[in-house]
Amino acid sequence: MVGPSGDVIDVVELATQVEQGAPHGLDLSGDAVKDPDADARRLAAEHPEDPTGWFERLYAEAATGDAVVPWDTNTAHPLLQEWADGRDGRGARAIVVGCGLGDDAEFVSGLGYDTVAFDVSLSAVRGARERFPASKVYYQVADLMNPPHEWLRAFDLVVEIMTVQALPETLHAPAIAAVRELVAPGGTLLVIASARLEGGPVAAPPWQLTPSEIRSFAADGLTEEKVENVHGRWRAVFTN
Repeated sequence: MVGPSGDVIDVVELATQVEQGAPHGLDLSGDAVKDPDADARRLAAEHPEDPTGWFERLYAEAATGDAVVPWDTNTAHPLLQEWADGRDGRGARAIVVGCGLGDDAEFVSGLGYDTVAFDVSLSAVRGARERFPASKVYYQVADLMNPPHEWLRAFDLVVEIMTVQALPETLHAPAIAAVRELVAPGGTLLVIASARLEGGPVAAPPWQLTPSEIRSFAADGLTEEKVENVHGRWRAVFTN
């Protein structure tokens, strides 16, 4: 849907957040509707030469109330919750890529996984630790493109939710390869991302993933188990 000021609004995402009573970054009291991605796009555009630095600026401004983190809903992603229904992670290790303020990581930990969660933003990691002071999750500042060596092929479950799509398209291929490198032999990779058609328009960020990009996770030993489009969102599972 396009708002009165030309803002693009994902009505499926908005409806989910409103239904759950979660923060959604929109002012629904008047005639105008604010684009929840506006702050992210503003900060990304200010320093185009630094494709990941805007994450820190976004979370730092959000901590002072000067910006909205569009993906911060105070709950684990619904497609993650649905996929994980009945899953028992006891005795297994998991890692959450681009964990933000920790909702997905806490959910994964609650399934029984020994969970690591990382983000390139110090403010995000600090916020996650403050929100969940008694958490069992090991939160760490790290760069997906240069992760600690001991993380390589070390996790039974890798969860990647809308992190690759927050990077410019030129970085999608190396970021996807970096995600694959985290999956242990016999492990599972779950990817959730916004979808678009091949060559389709994009008002970035985010740079939504195309069908060929989502299927490119299946390489270097990973096999596609299931790829589905759920109301404009990819949910894809790969096994090693």
